[in-house]
Amino acid sequence: MAKAVFHPAWIPPGVDPTVESLKRARIICGTVTAVGVYSFVQGGFAFDEMLENVLTASLVLLVITPLTVGVMLLVWRRRAGHLRRMRTPLTNSLVLLLIFIGSVAVTVTNWQMLKGFGFLVGVLSFFGGLWLTVFVGAGAVYVSGNFFGTAVVHRCLPPLLAMVTTWLVAIPDLVTGDLHGLSLTLGIVFILGAPVTVTAIALLEMRRLRRHHGIRLGDHPATLPVPGSVPPPPSYPPSGNPYAAAGQQPPSGNPYAPGPRTPPSAPTGNPYAAGRQAASYPPAGNPYTSGH
Repeated sequence: MAKAVFHPAWIPPGVDPTVESLKRARIICGTVTAVGVYSFVQGGFAFDEMLENVLTASLVLLVITPLTVGVMLLVWRRRAGHLRRMRTPLTNSLVLLLIFIGSVAVTVTNWQMLKGFGFLVGVLSFFGGLWLTVFVGAGAVYVSGNFFGTAVVHRCLPPLLAMVTTWLVAIPDLVTGDLHGLSLTLGIVFILGAPVTVTAIALLEMRRLRRHHGIRLGDHPATLPVPGSVPPPPSYPPSGNPYAAAGQQPPSGNPYAPGPRTPPSAPTGNPYAAGRQAASYPPAGNPYTSGH
């Protein structure tokens, strides 16, 4: 269900298998690192703090994503004018963002209010919370790859949004000195690990989009080439001489003839006569008589 909701059919597929593999590796490493630090370094899994961080990140997404896209829309409009074609894909991306944030809010609220329910309602809420947690976790994997389908607007928007979001989530912890109970060195590495890794992968993705597909962040989406598109084949058979220079006509006639010559004429007389020409053909008289 998470794939059907958070990766619908209108989201374009990735254009670079290498970058897609790096995205999956980044998601897996980030999850393992977060769970491992909370579990083994702190001496226990801080579930309540994890919920608070997820809710905070969702609120940052709600503010930063439309703001970043709005800035890029102003840049594109100054360079190439109209943006009417983007209305539908932008609306779809906004709806996907709101669905994800709503799912996160419902999941966090369910876990926080679990202790206040009765036994039966508490059991149902517990299993419902488990399902919502898996649903939101799988949805986070999909939206971190396509970033709410913003690639349908511009292929460089997902890496840009990933960089901006991860840095804005990490900077408050660095400014306030909240190292999540870790030592100074390990806390800084833990906080900066996500934005540095995401930035490196995002820059690699935009670099490959620019070099291999001609897609740049500052270019208007309407002027960009379609990744993987192949130009139509020429008409067959081609007309004219493909090796002739522009405006030059190929020579007429047989190119292998040595020069002008008159056609040969048929010889006259008997072709079988030895050394002399017969007066008439065929010879007169009986050909089988000897000497007379």
